[in-house]
Amino acid sequence: MAGRYFIVFCMLAGLSACSSNGEKKPDGRAELSAMQLYREAKSALDSGDYEMAIQKFESLEGRFPFGPYAQQAQIDIAYAYYKFDEAESAVGAADRFIKMYPRHPRVDYAYFIKGLAKFNQGHSAFDNLPSQDPAKRDPAAVQKSYQYFQELLTRFPDSIYADDARQRLVYLRNNLARFELYTAEFYFQTGAYVAAANRGKYILEHFARTPSIPGALAVMARAYHTLGLSDLEHDTLRVIALNYPDHAVIKELRGKVAKK
Repeated sequence: MAGRYFIVFCMLAGLSACSSNGEKKPDGRAELSAMQLYREAKSALDSGDYEMAIQKFESLEGRFPFGPYAQQAQIDIAYAYYKFDEAESAVGAADRFIKMYPRHPRVDYAYFIKGLAKFNQGHSAFDNLPSQDPAKRDPAAVQKSYQYFQELLTRFPDSIYADDARQRLVYLRNNLARFELYTAEFYFQTGAYVAAANRGKYILEHFARTPSIPGALAVMARAYHTLGLSDLEHDTLRVIALNYPDHAVIKELRGKVAKK
């Protein structure tokens, strides 16, 4: 009888052991699979196969939505989208990471990726040609990039990406100022002189210390001259002469006044 109970005990113990091993093995295999899938995705990312990297990272997030590999995949896929010229997807992935892990040690990188994605949006091979000025493109992406880099600096002024962001902000601000100057010049050329002068004033008020300031003043002076607003024209010319004494508009407009 005792022998029979012993056999039953052994069978139950064996089942328990198998059950215990069965629970560990799937977990172990899942961890191994997540790690393996992440390594494959990272390898594709490092080798420049961004499309494959995106597919692998998406598969990892879908199959293993929790854990350190899924967390890392979320920030890596934002970078992969950025490199693959999918700006909106990059921003979306970075935003998801920020929302889910607002206190993550690398959350500043997510903000940086957002700025980079918009910074490069719309670039093409033609942008490298001397005749193609990036300021002539739709400024919406530039404005967004500026906003994202500003947000990074506001939230993380000591971030390792802060210096890079500051340099890009200078470039973006100069581009935005040039876009406004192109608009002012277009207004002037099409006979919208009041609009041209107002756009020039806008540049002075919002984009001080940019290379577009002398051009903005020149547009204002020409617009005032054409509108017959002599006092405003003379005041603007005095500012130009004081700060940019060699500017061509001084001789141009004073010559016109002399002829009258």
